[in-house]
Amino acid sequence: MFLKHKSNFVKNDMKKIICTLLMAVGASCVCAQESKLVNLQAEVRFDYQREYLDGDALKANSGFKGKYMNIILNGEINKHFSYSYRQRLNKAHADQSFFDATDWVYLTYKANDNWKFSGGKQVVGIGGYEYDRAPIDLYFCSEYWNNIPCYQFGVSTTYTTNDGNDSFMAQICESPFNYNNEDLYAYNLMWYGSHGWFNTIWSVNLQEYTSGKYIYYIALGNEFKMGNAKLQLDFMNRATDNQAFFLKDCSVMGELSYMVNDKLNVYGKVTYDVNNTNRPGDFCVMSGTELTRIGAGLEYYPLKGNRNLRFHAFGCYTTGDNANEAGALLNDQTIFDVGVKWKIDLLSLTNQIFK
Repeated sequence: MFLKHKSNFVKNDMKKIICTLLMAVGASCVCAQESKLVNLQAEVRFDYQREYLDGDALKANSGFKGKYMNIILNGEINKHFSYSYRQRLNKAHADQSFFDATDWVYLTYKANDNWKFSGGKQVVGIGGYEYDRAPIDLYFCSEYWNNIPCYQFGVSTTYTTNDGNDSFMAQICESPFNYNNEDLYAYNLMWYGSHGWFNTIWSVNLQEYTSGKYIYYIALGNEFKMGNAKLQLDFMNRATDNQAFFLKDCSVMGELSYMVNDKLNVYGKVTYDVNNTNRPGDFCVMSGTELTRIGAGLEYYPLKGNRNLRFHAFGCYTTGDNANEAGALLNDQTIFDVGVKWKIDLLSLTNQIFK
């Protein structure tokens, strides 16, 4: 009789323990969210291009070209710490610096929904949609874009408003013009705005181009959305000390695109770079330069609901004068290009982040 009552007690206790465990598991499911600890991807772009200068084919710049090969690694360590890393596998680097081919590698601490802090090699905080887009997703660009070293070591702080529509970043990093390890710095303030039909990437920048001397930027990136059409219009003004400030040294980039359907995007683009200052300091668009580039192209995504595979084609023409003998844009230059980009998910590991 005693054993029977004891058995009932054990059963009741076991039921209570099981119920308690189930409640605890249920509570943990409510309090936890799944996050990617490791997200590893590879992306490649391969093109066939023809380039002509003054009507003559440039054989060195024509033919099949491997444009980009990137490894991308990012993830969340816990609810506060995350990391991001991108390595350019087809970019040369000096023997002493593997980081030359590293686009970025940084750690971010998210204090709360408003504040986050980052340190490591980052994108230099300069405004504009052409500048901000991943190089693998660009086809023909301004002279400025082709000459700015846009990844540098530094630290940044970002504040995001409660509604999430606006973010403001302050950054201190190595100067893009720190070519000879001269201990030069850049100071950048940025505004990212997301307001439906109108979005922004604006910045003001002080870039030290030699010890104690700066070039100043005002970069205004604007995006206008109208149904399936999108206009990205960038304006950048540059000035050094004792220089007439507006419109002497500037770049304008405009791209109008239209999504014909969920697989086909067509676009036209114009860039204009000018520097009439007759002063040193701008290493990207040198004094005596005035260049206009115009072109059009298309992108085709054959996989429904998936943009990991893309085919593209474009043509562009450049006219004007480039004071930089090694510049990317040249007078009477024509480029035709077709290519493909693909992205592969190599590894994905998740963890539970508790709130």
